Amino acid sequence: MKNKIELLAPAGSLEKLKIAVMYGADAVYIGGKFYSLRARANNFSLDDIKEGVDFAHKNQSKVYVTMNVAARDEDFSEYELTEYLKYLESVDVDGIIVSSMYIASVALSIAPKLEVHMSTQASITNSEAVNYLASLGIKRVVLAREVDLEQIRLLTKKSKVGLEVFIHGGMCSSFSGRCMLSNYYVNRDANRGGCAHSCRWNYNLYKKSLFKYKKVNKDNYFNIASKDLCAITLIKDLIEAGVESLKIEGRMKSEYYIATVVRCYRNLIDAIYNGEDIDYNYYLEEIKKAENRETSTGFLAGGITVNEQLYDSNDHPTKEFVGYVLDYEEDKHLAIIEQRNHFKVGDTLEFFGPNLKNTSYKVEKMMLEDGSMVDVAPHPKQTIYLDVNFRVARGDMIRKKQG
Repeated sequence: MKNKIELLAPAGSLEKLKIAVMYGADAVYIGGKFYSLRARANNFSLDDIKEGVDFAHKNQSKVYVTMNVAARDEDFSEYELTEYLKYLESVDVDGIIVSSMYIASVALSIAPKLEVHMSTQASITNSEAVNYLASLGIKRVVLAREVDLEQIRLLTKKSKVGLEVFIHGGMCSSFSGRCMLSNYYVNRDANRGGCAHSCRWNYNLYKKSLFKYKKVNKDNYFNIASKDLCAITLIKDLIEAGVESLKIEGRMKSEYYIATVVRCYRNLIDAIYNGEDIDYNYYLEEIKKAENRETSTGFLAGGITVNEQLYDSNDHPTKEFVGYVLDYEEDKHLAIIEQRNHFKVGDTLEFFGPNLKNTSYKVEKMMLEDGSMVDVAPHPKQTIYLDVNFRVARGDMIRKKQG
């Protein structure tokens, strides 16, 4: 095996960046206020970018800034491109992710310390394209999501720069995200950060008969979305193939989602490098605790079938995130919790964290800041005190335990 593979996580806010790094991401990708492809994310201000980079570098992680918008003239007038690139370089951002060759060329000429990575939006599927980009100075190519494992093996052998592959998260119904459904339906441009996820809407499906249209889906709605991607069972193959970076999708996802998914892949990657026997069912069950849609291996395993699509599925996995540890008073065994979802006395919870294995805990009593006892925590972001006889730390998460 080559150098240890990079685990790259999304961060839609400064808090999510810190969570991703704490839970084991080798690198994070973020969007600034300009040239980014997530219009509705809590994008980073210039000061946030600097703070995020400082935090990540202090913890031996990297930061890449997305500049992969399908740029129009007004984007360049909103904030001067060269000024933005020079600022990113000045605060030691490790690299940028682009889809525009113009933005790439400007970055390469005026900000040489910034690595330039080509986005999946460029739909790169062959080594000739990879090596052409390498000849221009591009340091990494994020492959199109449609390539399979066999194709990736060939690409890594022939490519002159590192390759990045998506391993987890939402999958578009269109080629590498080049979808126009949202534009037509609600005038929200998917390639400028405004996707309305029209493929996931519920539709009625009709078949044309002689004189009328007959409804086909009598019992369930129909949609045209794919299942989310989950490459747990293929991580060892991707490592052995020589991929440089494994990418998780989801800058719009919650802190809990980021923590759960990053931690799961971090532990799996480390176990593979340590030569441990892998119980893939354990990791698949762990990842399900944060999912809100069914998953599959997408195009990676090849042979796409109906099993990789949602269609009329009514199976909606649930997440049971209930709280976030703010602090722990070890002498009193007192955990200070920020409540995020409803839980009550008698519930069995599960604590987990960057340095904490899944640990069961039954709620015997709960206390408010004023010392009064309560039986239920119904209010989001309410501060709750729990008597916890094992050590927890700020940033640890709590979920309801199932079964």
